[in-house]
Amino acid sequence: MFSLLSNKLQDVFKNLRGQGTISEANIQEAMREVRMALLEADVEFSVAKSFIARVKDKALGEGVLRSVTPGQQIVKIFHDELTALLGGDEAPLNLQAPARILVVGLNGAGKTTSSGKLALWLKKQGYHPLLIACDLHRPAAIEQLATLGRQIGVPVYTPAADQKDVLKVGGAALEWAKGQVGNVQIFDTAGRQEVDEALLEEVRELKEMLNPQEVLLVADSATGQQAVSVAKRFHEVLGISGLILTKLDGDARGGAALSMREVTQRPIKFAGLGEKLEQFEPFHPDRLAGRILGMGDIVSLVEKASEAIDEADAKRMEERFRKAEFDFNDFLAQFKMLKRLGPLENILAMLPGMGNLKDFSVDEKQLRRIEAIVLSMTPKERSNPDIFNARRRQRIARGSGVSVTEVNDLMQRFGMMRKVMKNMGNFKKMMARAQRAGVR
Repeated sequence: MFSLLSNKLQDVFKNLRGQGTISEANIQEAMREVRMALLEADVEFSVAKSFIARVKDKALGEGVLRSVTPGQQIVKIFHDELTALLGGDEAPLNLQAPARILVVGLNGAGKTTSSGKLALWLKKQGYHPLLIACDLHRPAAIEQLATLGRQIGVPVYTPAADQKDVLKVGGAALEWAKGQVGNVQIFDTAGRQEVDEALLEEVRELKEMLNPQEVLLVADSATGQQAVSVAKRFHEVLGISGLILTKLDGDARGGAALSMREVTQRPIKFAGLGEKLEQFEPFHPDRLAGRILGMGDIVSLVEKASEAIDEADAKRMEERFRKAEFDFNDFLAQFKMLKRLGPLENILAMLPGMGNLKDFSVDEKQLRRIEAIVLSMTPKERSNPDIFNARRRQRIARGSGVSVTEVNDLMQRFGMMRKVMKNMGNFKKMMARAQRAGVR
């Protein structure tokens, strides 16, 4: 996400930090490079132009020119302006009763999946969402929403297969909702391959009937300039209240995110970061600005960890670390804990500096091979790492489909980990004895 823009900006900042003083000449050159980086990242031309003008105006101010660290000052200006461009403070959903959310967009943008993800997110927040299928055009759209509802345990209203009147479906759904234990209604609407008047008129009439608190446009961030024109047209007709950006995990450019917020003047409320239903989160402009500029996103990382990691398990694991009792059962538990946080590449990208390493990648296949090796061990072997001999290692290699060399390599690394933990435990014991001796 934004890797192209992020790498280009890092090069610009590196050059500016190398300058003894900041002048109009080197600012001019830096802004030219930034403008090219924004356009290559698919940021709409007028958006890029106004952004550059604002940054340049502040970068040439007296405060920066006289600053002891002008390079850092300019990074701060970029951070502030990127945050403003992405929407400033995050905008929460309006969920005042009757809480109705109309989800709109083109085919392929991920409306139905985003509706399911949004329902799951609301459920985790303590709400009781209801899903309502209003896509009467796309084959299997209704069944897809029903399947998502079953997966997350959320009731779904499904109209008859031959129903073609979306207003009748909306009215019937409102009656159905009265008999359900639900306090947020999510309407998944039909899309088309392109924005057309028939699509917009149908959605506009449905919106008029439902009078929803939120009209969320789902847009594929990887479609670039097309996504910007789609957002503009939907907003003109429907008056959208916010955006949901999908596929942010796979788009190296990400300029659509910067442009759509600017042209609609409506906040990006949620971001889809992968195919899994859990990979969906509120959009935080300041955090994303930090990630683009290589500052990382520790706050989001801590939030993900707190959701995925059980506190009791973490304390129990920490106790075993301190006592140097770490075995392959603990290793497997740590591995599964890490997997619950999401793709490792996304997690490491939240650490300052990591997301901007050129050609940075994580070999997911290698991680799966490591997991397969541990799963091929017997319970006794996992609990007693010291009993491994050549025959056991050969059997584990056959069972996990890897070479004996890979098994030996994992055993060697695991042994080094245990040795480090044991030394840390001995050091703590020695310090404790020294403290007790000092007290006497």
